Amino acid sequence: MAEEKLAAQAEAALEQGMALHRQYRLDEAGVLYEQVLQADPENFRAVYLLGITALQKSDPGRAAALLARAAAIDPQSASAHNDHGRAQMLLGRMDEALAAFDRAIAIKPDHSSAHINRGDVLSDLRRYEAAVASYDRALELKPDSAVAHNSRGNALFALERHEAAAAAYERAIALRPDYSDAHNNRGNALHMLARHEAALQSFNKAISLDPGYADWYASRAKMLADLKQYRAAVADFDVAIRLKSELKSLGGLRLFAKMHICDWSGRDADIAVLVEGIERNEPVANPFILLALSDSAALQQRAAQVWAAQLAYREDLGPPASVPRGRREKIRIGYFSADFHDHATMHLMAGLFEAHDRSKFEILALSFGPDSQHEARRRLMACCDQFIDVRGKSDRDVALLARELGVDIAVDLKGYTKDGRPGIFACRAAPLQVSYLGYPGTLGATYMDYLIADRTLIPEGSRRFYSEKIIELPHSYQVNDSKRAIADREFTRAEFGLPQSGFVFCCLNNTYKITPSVFDCWMRILMRVEGSVLWLFEDNTSVAAYLGQEALRRGVQPERLIFAQRMAKADHVARHRAADLFIDTWPCNAHTTASDSLWAGLPVLTCIGEAFAGRVAASLLSAVGLPDLIAATPADYEQMAVALAGDAERLGDIKQRLIAGRTEAPLFDTQQSTRHLEEAFRQIFARHQDGLPTEHLTIVG
Repeated sequence: MAEEKLAAQAEAALEQGMALHRQYRLDEAGVLYEQVLQADPENFRAVYLLGITALQKSDPGRAAALLARAAAIDPQSASAHNDHGRAQMLLGRMDEALAAFDRAIAIKPDHSSAHINRGDVLSDLRRYEAAVASYDRALELKPDSAVAHNSRGNALFALERHEAAAAAYERAIALRPDYSDAHNNRGNALHMLARHEAALQSFNKAISLDPGYADWYASRAKMLADLKQYRAAVADFDVAIRLKSELKSLGGLRLFAKMHICDWSGRDADIAVLVEGIERNEPVANPFILLALSDSAALQQRAAQVWAAQLAYREDLGPPASVPRGRREKIRIGYFSADFHDHATMHLMAGLFEAHDRSKFEILALSFGPDSQHEARRRLMACCDQFIDVRGKSDRDVALLARELGVDIAVDLKGYTKDGRPGIFACRAAPLQVSYLGYPGTLGATYMDYLIADRTLIPEGSRRFYSEKIIELPHSYQVNDSKRAIADREFTRAEFGLPQSGFVFCCLNNTYKITPSVFDCWMRILMRVEGSVLWLFEDNTSVAAYLGQEALRRGVQPERLIFAQRMAKADHVARHRAADLFIDTWPCNAHTTASDSLWAGLPVLTCIGEAFAGRVAASLLSAVGLPDLIAATPADYEQMAVALAGDAERLGDIKQRLIAGRTEAPLFDTQQSTRHLEEAFRQIFARHQDGLPTEHLTIVG
């Protein structure tokens, strides 16, 4: 009788506890569950419910211990194993969580929540294909699960299947119209599909449903920044950071948006926050942003290493197969890019692709960019052995495809620039992986073997700041197309709003490269050169207003800043002739823009820095025979600009040297640059076949 009475009391306490639990009076419910356990330590329901209470109170450590105990008491409880897996997930123990969900499903194959949770773990482990299969099984069991549709969309999004992801989100929204998460996710998928108006509507709907959730503002801000609506993007970033300061990478994105419009308010404090985060090994910013903020090669390397670490894949594909010596006559080169269209990279590289020695190399282009019908893309497709559109494939699948195609050397032309896919190389697309041209710095990644540079870009003493082994080309790392189009038309200054008389300084770099210290220098130059103007690139509607205000603060009338609009490439190159001197930015120089200027016959004055991005213009000037236009310090740069503006004879001589030697200079010798690059490929491939480790290489010209 006593045992029956105790059992009845325990049952009553449990019922009372569960009633309180349903009212979310968790502490009171927990007291009753503890009382039951004092009398009966092996009471499954009390242990289990106490574990659920701990989960709801955001105490996953205690929850995991209690739910493991519950599962031990009743090993056949699918719910105990499932909820134990949930606790392990919250603790970041993904392998243990996966095992718990697998046990729950083995006991109860139709446990739809366990299938969803299993999919979530697999997504966290970046095993997205398996995650989709788990969500599919959950939806077979429970087709009306909006959560499963949304989670399935997330996995598809990670696999780059944006159309399918958008459809999954739309199904979730149809089932639950107030599902703000699904609206936001749909916006992200539509953004990737360039359906921006519909994406904006989705973001707006998510925000209207849940205006206190930071991620929704962050998503909208990222799209607005891509659309060059930088002021609106900054406003959204401000809201997101205010709501959720721990969103580490937003500070960097917000600062980058401000850099595009030359809004320098709070800049020093923003940079300090980024640097402090990097020094704490936090991925606070894409390292690309840092190239225009700091000239420290050491800091850039640290930022890249932190970024690469958080991109690393857990799914180990193992090393790709190597080709035995003598097995194949031709080395198979795979170029990977999103820029096989009307883009700066293609304008530089088109001649290289045509000049490759096809008797010794097979050339494959793997494109994950837009399906453009531009002439530059058609030109590439006509001169490579295989052109493969991989937009709809995941990083893992692209890497596996490259292995199936037998790519010997995978060349990453993007790095951490916009639309880059470093995950492809993290999965090891080829036995040898090379970073080239697109990203001016180290990727900080263990999976990238070589970085192509030259002695000006990376002096021997600076190699320690680059995680890759350096391939040093004999002249400039930058290949140029000797057939680069330039319009025959002679533009007048009046067509661009430039004065007929007076000296025209020019810098058509992207505006994010303009720093306050560079602008200070420019304004001093304008004040010292009477009647001069500065011709700048206007790629958004806000930059002219911000720079006009900054000029006025420095005692220069805003009217002395003239802004150039975007125009067709051949015309853009030709319009450089309307200027007298291109004055460069630092710590991030002109790159393709500098070679455009030199090709047009306009001299470039640069200030050489410490890191790769701040030494590119010096590399180009050295390879075109104008090393005298490389200033060692900002003070020298300023003095040289003023001196050249006042010495028409000297400047005219420089222009004549540039124009006369342009077609013979190493910088614009496409055939020679191609042979040097091929020799680099031959040497690293031979070392690999001989079983030798990667090593710094110097290619002799």
